[in-house]
Amino acid sequence: MTDIERVGVVGCGQMGAGIAEVCARSGLDVMVAETTGEALEIGRTRLTNSLGKAAERGKITEEQRDATLDRLSFTTDLGEFSDRDLVIEAVVENEQIKTEIFQVLDQVVTRPDAILASNTSSIPLVKLAVATSRPDQVIGIHFFNPAPVQALVELIPALTTGDETIKRSEALVGDILGKHAIRAQDRAGFVVNALLIPYLLSAIRMFESGIASREDIDNGMELGCAHPMGPLKLSDLIGLDTIVAIAESMYEEYKEPLYAAPPLLLRMVDAGRMGRKTGSGFYSY
Repeated sequence: MTDIERVGVVGCGQMGAGIAEVCARSGLDVMVAETTGEALEIGRTRLTNSLGKAAERGKITEEQRDATLDRLSFTTDLGEFSDRDLVIEAVVENEQIKTEIFQVLDQVVTRPDAILASNTSSIPLVKLAVATSRPDQVIGIHFFNPAPVQALVELIPALTTGDETIKRSEALVGDILGKHAIRAQDRAGFVVNALLIPYLLSAIRMFESGIASREDIDNGMELGCAHPMGPLKLSDLIGLDTIVAIAESMYEEYKEPLYAAPPLLLRMVDAGRMGRKTGSGFYSY
């Protein structure tokens, strides 16, 4: 078992809300932070609706839903994270923003053994670790979307991460959250995205060049390779802006052409067509 009981989650977007739900459903005391009251209310509604749907579908009982909601609290002040055993940052995939958050958390989280974690999918963990005075207590804990459903979590120690931090994080993910953890080195893309992103970019290039329609590309992988979702549908689900951010991080690290974002993808993001979350991407929603 793990000694982690009080968790903070920075960000209540799609990933942050999902992580908070997973932790609260597992019996942990969870505090969620957002930058504004409006964003916090949107996040609270997202969480409430998700738990309501889980109860309607029989995934949890109404009693479990109510108990989970009781374990959730919300704030716009990171100073309220002072007593947290673990804080997971889950904001936009932007190195400067994440670094600034880690600098603040380093000041306000007062527990000497507290773990500071990032849900980043591509940013080097060591850059976040050295922004704090406790680099041995910084680690990547990368969930997959939707976090309440997906069984996998990537654990990414930085060069500076201590063995005790790794051990406690593994115990949390496996023993408390009931997820399957895999270990990845602190390299852009880690394990899953290092394999997935070139595949998605290849599908986008195929569509961009007119080799096949979006439907034929997706049906080809769904019906021909037994993938549950085709690459263009999956890109819309992940978020096209997120794919660009991961691709750029991987290209910066490896300088391999297969990691470069295709022009069409960049133009779609510029146009605000980012997939399901904006209602429009390769498909309309």
